[in-house]
Amino acid sequence: MAYADLTAAYDRCRELHRRHGRSYYLATRLLPAWKRRHVHALYGFTRYADEIVDRTEEMPAAERAARLTDWSERFVAGLHGGPVDDPLLPAVLHTIAVFDLDRADFASFLHSMAMDLTVTSYPSYADLLDYMEGSAAVIGTMMLPILGSSDQAAAREPARQLGFAFQLTNFIRDVAEDLDRGRTYLPDEDLARFDVTREDLLVARAAGHSTPAIRELIRYEVARAQTHYAAAAPGIPLLADTSQSCMRTAYALYGGILDEVAAQDYDVFARRARVPGGRRLSVLARALLTPPGTPVPVPGPPERKGPLLTPGVV
Repeated sequence: MAYADLTAAYDRCRELHRRHGRSYYLATRLLPAWKRRHVHALYGFTRYADEIVDRTEEMPAAERAARLTDWSERFVAGLHGGPVDDPLLPAVLHTIAVFDLDRADFASFLHSMAMDLTVTSYPSYADLLDYMEGSAAVIGTMMLPILGSSDQAAAREPARQLGFAFQLTNFIRDVAEDLDRGRTYLPDEDLARFDVTREDLLVARAAGHSTPAIRELIRYEVARAQTHYAAAAPGIPLLADTSQSCMRTAYALYGGILDEVAAQDYDVFARRARVPGGRRLSVLARALLTPPGTPVPVPGPPERKGPLLTPGVV
């Protein structure tokens, strides 16, 4: 593989990360440069697969599936030493080789991406967790060797939980966008618990505001995501000193999206929740000033009038 091709592939991954992963990209600025490009490679790999699935809605499902299959096969061929004609894959293949990343994690991820071509809803949270095992938990375990840890075994489960937490945060923030793609990632059993139907969500999307029942549903999902953040928090002080400020920042910024959802009374249809620029910078500064090994503050349950059903981590 030519050096110029590899450099171009890493640059392509970095650009995808910069354009589409604003919070995470900001956090990676705190990593040493030699680690940073490998994180960009993993993000670029996952983002490009996601774009094949989600950014080609005008194509028939069979054609989108064929594109994903073709790209996946080129990736697998590259894993086995075959030539790779792709602007992005050389970077991730190089990163996998450098850190001897678990190939099974990548197979699991691609399986979940293929599910998005045919699965439009999930009956239970257990079903959603099966999907997120590939779409989210394995991202945490892919990242761990790059970030480094004083105890890889102890840090593994918190890394998985952080993947779940980030993914659920995205699902909560992006309910409207996912509906536009014909999908819901809020489990059917949760909708039924709060007497909300898919049609109710579509009506709220069209109206630009949520009903009280939908807001209670979202409050419940925020509490669920926060249980995963709580389970992930002990892993950050276990990371290499040079990686902790990055992950503290990512943890706080993604958790901050949930704070913004709460601040708009859990109405995810009123506007897309974003962490304000001033808060982003203060989070970055605080992470830089926090000594390595400092425990990570755990988010509390959402405040409300009256009792709240609180889901646990599965």
